[in-house]
Amino acid sequence: MSKKITDAFKNGKAFIPFITAGDPSIEKTKEFILTMEKAGADLIEIGIPFSDPIAEGVVIQEADLRSLEAGTTTDTVFDMVADLRKETDMPLVFMTYLNIVFYYGYERFFNRCEEVGISGIIIPDMPYEEKGECADIAAKHGVDVISMIAPTSEERIRTIAGEAHGFIYVVSSMGVTGVRSKITTDLGSILGHIKEVTEIPAAIGFGINTPEQAKEMASIADGVIVGSAIVRIVAKYGKDAAPYIYSYVKGMKDAIR
Repeated sequence: MSKKITDAFKNGKAFIPFITAGDPSIEKTKEFILTMEKAGADLIEIGIPFSDPIAEGVVIQEADLRSLEAGTTTDTVFDMVADLRKETDMPLVFMTYLNIVFYYGYERFFNRCEEVGISGIIIPDMPYEEKGECADIAAKHGVDVISMIAPTSEERIRTIAGEAHGFIYVVSSMGVTGVRSKITTDLGSILGHIKEVTEIPAAIGFGINTPEQAKEMASIADGVIVGSAIVRIVAKYGKDAAPYIYSYVKGMKDAIR
């Protein structure tokens, strides 16, 4: 039995790393996930690779291509998670694109999520207005469709937050994912609007890569999401990345405690 998403936020601020499944191999992805858990990760986002990941910067785009070239499929990712569940019950969520879920078949996809213990899914190219297309099927299988709130959606913040499940993904900056030296969005205001309408935890992602940034973001949010910085470590060290991932995740988690 896997833990729920809300369990990730029970003991203080949550650190949520992202990793692209299958980069450099599906076996290494499993090892890296267990390494991140040991280093203090509270919930892990697993990217199912897609050939046209429009919300991603070059770091994650290249990881997706490496993964696909290595032969990763949606089924191999599911099998990896099933295998992972023999060793951990930590909350796991998928991040992928609507095309992947649509072509796999909504019912089949979310049934498989339930079987392997995936608690949620983030679909960055699915507009809020179209969430109903798969949210009901996902909910039937115990999977939360995670809402994303971007800096442009101010008038819609309360609406989106009021109907959110699992946790809310607050996008720190406009544009695609990737490391940023400075985050200038008025995130305090966005978080304020969210907290007026819901008690669902809100975590900030996009661009965060240093312990200082993580600490700053954790001071206003319930959690911090980091993707590109970790994917970059994998790109640099390949199959030998585990100790470097451990050190990075531990440093980030220590910064937000």
